[in-house]
Amino acid sequence: MYICKSIICGILLIFSSVTFSVAQSVWMPDNGNGTFTNPLMWGDWPDPDVIRVGDDFYMVSTSMHYVPGCPIVTSKDLVNWKMLSYAVDRYDEDARYDMNGGTLYLNGAWASSIRYHNGKFYVAFCTPYGWGTEKGHFSICEAETAAGPWTRTIFPEYMYDPGLFFDDDGKVYVVHGQGTLYLTELQADVKSVKGEAVKIWDTRFQDSQTVGSQFALEGAHMYKINGMYYITCPAGGTEGWQICLRSKNIYGPYEHQLIMQDTTSYPPNGLHQGGMVQLKNGDWWFIIMQDRGPFGRVPHLQPVIWKNGWPILGDNGKDVVTYPKPNVRKRRQTLMAPATSDDFDENKLGLQWQWNHNPDNAKWSLIDRKGFLRLKASFALNLTEARNTLTQRLQGPTCEGTVEIDLNGLKDGNVAGFGIFQKPHAYVAIEQNGTQRRIVMCKDSEVQEHTEGITGENIWFRIRVNDKDFTARFYYSSDGRHYHQIGGSFKMGLGYPWTGNRFALFNFSRKPIGINGYADFNWFHFTNK
Repeated sequence: MYICKSIICGILLIFSSVTFSVAQSVWMPDNGNGTFTNPLMWGDWPDPDVIRVGDDFYMVSTSMHYVPGCPIVTSKDLVNWKMLSYAVDRYDEDARYDMNGGTLYLNGAWASSIRYHNGKFYVAFCTPYGWGTEKGHFSICEAETAAGPWTRTIFPEYMYDPGLFFDDDGKVYVVHGQGTLYLTELQADVKSVKGEAVKIWDTRFQDSQTVGSQFALEGAHMYKINGMYYITCPAGGTEGWQICLRSKNIYGPYEHQLIMQDTTSYPPNGLHQGGMVQLKNGDWWFIIMQDRGPFGRVPHLQPVIWKNGWPILGDNGKDVVTYPKPNVRKRRQTLMAPATSDDFDENKLGLQWQWNHNPDNAKWSLIDRKGFLRLKASFALNLTEARNTLTQRLQGPTCEGTVEIDLNGLKDGNVAGFGIFQKPHAYVAIEQNGTQRRIVMCKDSEVQEHTEGITGENIWFRIRVNDKDFTARFYYSSDGRHYHQIGGSFKMGLGYPWTGNRFALFNFSRKPIGINGYADFNWFHFTNK
């Protein structure tokens, strides 16, 4: 099988210069005829914010407890995107990010904002309180190039859903809050707060058309256009809409306007929260997310039409599903999408991967055995407490992931396999007890079905998922050709709110004697099928 891997890699290299879609089967928004079809990425890229610097566009997304954090993608046309970097290498402010003394699920980075000013890139985000911590905080990362390296400043102040804004008079602000919106001025070096937070908005909504008490504004991003300050915000939650505020004075008073409300593309979920960007030719576009259940929140691209000084999104506030691409005046655009499949042939981990919490870098390697990802087991009773679980996004509307694992390095107590990670989670894995091995399919670590007497040196695992009923099905093979379903279907959930389910590669040990037993992953192959 290792010879076949080399042949396949050679074929992919030959065709990789044509398009990414040849090298990997993924959702492609570019129709190849001058139009695109939403979503831009059929996976979990929540809370998008976007900027343009010269001919390049940059988008940042929320990543919560996954590491590295704050993924940044880049594009030449707002339709075809590729991974570029992460603004946060790891979280060192609390030992629980290392799963030492507990865990910090749903912490990390929330509601990232990206801006470019005076030759520097900035990414701002908040870490909330109430999800295992008593006090939240606010961070700003900065870099000379969007590819990094990035440096991070942690502020003692807490600013929920921060929108970073550089005014044309040299002042720097953050607009933030939920329900009540505040404006906080920063020092010019963007490393500390200059003044107290000033309340600029405290109105809620009964529905998209009516002021009331039920729905709050959040996820604010600020712009200054033709002397007017604009703040765009979502309201209404999963089935919500997008509101715009405007004022001639940065501190208000602000008036408001509904700029998008539509649930037709994925009913009953609306388009809400995102960022706006201007092309070189003066056109404006908006990237806005839509909740798609256990697959996560996916970004849509919408044109902006200005009406009476308001930026109205889509087709008069309605979602455009297939639409002409932005006019960036480029004759040809390479079709591309963020990477998925990985043969683990590089010395650095692909940007498509994120760890659950901080990794233990002594317990994984791409160089111990060339062409393999080696995961060394740490002690854990279950997958949610296991170090070095490596994840990447599911993609809709259907997708399939397959891995091959060399089992020769496993020790007594090791559990090595392939899963769907969220809360609840499920997986198919090899369990080793003494010298005996068995295949198990588990839901939240409870065995649903098992197969005894596994003797081969290699095992293949496969998972298929779809968005119609949000189910996953698990398979194993002893030869890489004939697969057998095990354990029935698994209903994916969202016990960790606001983050999509993910494929997960793992190896942990339920017995101390099995620490440092290792599983060698030969490859991970992804396809939308």
